[in-house]
Amino acid sequence: MSEYIEHDKNGISAGIVEKKFYTFARDPDLLTLECGSKIGPVTLAYETFGKLAPNKDNVILILHALSGDSHAAGYYHQNDPKPGWWDTMVGPGKGIDTQKYFVICSNILGSCMGSTGPSSINSVTGRSYGLDFPLVTIGDMVVVQKALMDHLGIQKILSVVGGSIGGMQVLEWCARYPESVVSAIPLATTMKHSALAIAFNEVARQAIMADPNWNKGNYYSGNKPDLGLALARMIGHITYLSDESMRLKFGRRLQDRADFSFNFDADFQVESYLRYQGSKFVERFDANSFLYITKAADYFDLEKQHGEGSAVRAFQKMRSAFLVVSFTSDWLYPTYQSKAMVQAIKKSGLDVSFCEIEAQWGHDAFLLPSERLSNLMKGFLERVRVECRK
Repeated sequence: MSEYIEHDKNGISAGIVEKKFYTFARDPDLLTLECGSKIGPVTLAYETFGKLAPNKDNVILILHALSGDSHAAGYYHQNDPKPGWWDTMVGPGKGIDTQKYFVICSNILGSCMGSTGPSSINSVTGRSYGLDFPLVTIGDMVVVQKALMDHLGIQKILSVVGGSIGGMQVLEWCARYPESVVSAIPLATTMKHSALAIAFNEVARQAIMADPNWNKGNYYSGNKPDLGLALARMIGHITYLSDESMRLKFGRRLQDRADFSFNFDADFQVESYLRYQGSKFVERFDANSFLYITKAADYFDLEKQHGEGSAVRAFQKMRSAFLVVSFTSDWLYPTYQSKAMVQAIKKSGLDVSFCEIEAQWGHDAFLLPSERLSNLMKGFLERVRVECRK
């Protein structure tokens, strides 16, 4: 880690960081997935922030959402114009204080941001996997994260933290490796997808698969399904916002014109915004990865997979203290789902704190600057840290 560098909005940054890679599950010791398929070698991209304590008791694992990556904070070089995706939360003196904690964030299995996924080269064929890549689950993602922790010599994690699909991974960590996780902070997440959430994911997937360039996943040597992926991103992005945030940001304001065009151009600002979001997304993300990750999220069901149909039984297997946070305007994972989680945690006898934060920005609120969220996390982590050292 280099010296800290300043940036104008968020104070002191986590500094210059480096993307690293860990590869395991080489032939013949392949990784067996929940679907029964075997795969290898497997590579995880990861980044670290802060310093590891001599007794390794200050580790925080950050788990990212659908299109996130390992670059949670800091910059890659001095002239890097954009910090990591959670730079407002991770850094010296911030909610996750890198002067106290050693923070790790890895790119999930199935993604396209450095970790093994459908766009990776299949060592058997010498070509990108495409749909030959097996379906992965949230559990598979956590298993490979545990392999990374073992590689780093970390047996105990002070806290696992994540929002949305990252929050699902938080719950999976607590259920699968209860002795390894001291505390957990699931943000804006759920124990299982509602029919509404599954429906939006399916429409987005169909948008990709309806693009002629998708070619049943075999597009890596030709034209990519950019139109389908852009449309999928537009659909998904709507679910991340809220009626209030869209009203405040766009209303019915027109885009660079005084009246309607009377054609199918982007008349309204919100139309232009969604088209922009879609076009930018195709520059950095892989369509097949979008399919695989959304399917993994739809498959996740904490009650079924760890509690034999009971959320209470699932949490009874865990040992972590919890801080559960929801947001008032999140209609993708609304507060009632977090409250159901909290109720199950209480019935299991675990330590749990809950807060619903007033926010107008919808599901994406957990990614945006929030003094209240920062203070909540800072206080919770400090309490856990002190209790562990008694």
